[in-house]
Amino acid sequence: MAAGQRARMMEDTRARLVAAARAAFAANGYAAASMDELTAAAGLTRGALYHNFGDKKGLLRAVIAQLDAEMAVKAQARRDRAATPWLGFLEECVAYIELALEPEIQRIMLLDGPAVLGDPSRWPGQNACLQTTTETLQALIDAGTVRPVDAEAAARLVNGAALNAALWIAASDDPHAVLPRAVEAFRRLMDGLLPPAS
Repeated sequence: MAAGQRARMMEDTRARLVAAARAAFAANGYAAASMDELTAAAGLTRGALYHNFGDKKGLLRAVIAQLDAEMAVKAQARRDRAATPWLGFLEECVAYIELALEPEIQRIMLLDGPAVLGDPSRWPGQNACLQTTTETLQALIDAGTVRPVDAEAAARLVNGAALNAALWIAASDDPHAVLPRAVEAFRRLMDGLLPPAS
């Protein structure tokens, strides 16, 4: 078998497993999702799961990486529609918080993910997000839009506030009631980065 064909087959196998796992984790939760049922739904064996992801936890990491990438695209679309770089940054952060209302994101990323994989601030996707947030803040500082502040420290605080708002929404008994409270408080916190009005 040619190397290109083998790579395509492997990618197809991985994609089928991730799709089946995503559906199972969203419907039943990570703990209740049966590896036998999800591999059967993908038309594959447990061996394929172990070969490609190591174990069920590795498969959860892959599902979260896929969801995280989709969330980033949605948040960036909000940023790109904004009138100014500052408003774009703010809208990108708020979009991330609002995505906590989506049932699949709530269940997989914000409830099961931390329970199984530990502190989300240490996930690879969060590290990439931190780097992007730091660079965005530094550009806003350089442009005089944001007060002079340590960009990495501010990025860690902004990302932490957005993540904790999303976790709060996902874990609450009434996410739709918590969302506006979280977003309003987040916006007020972000206002603190702006220079005083002259």
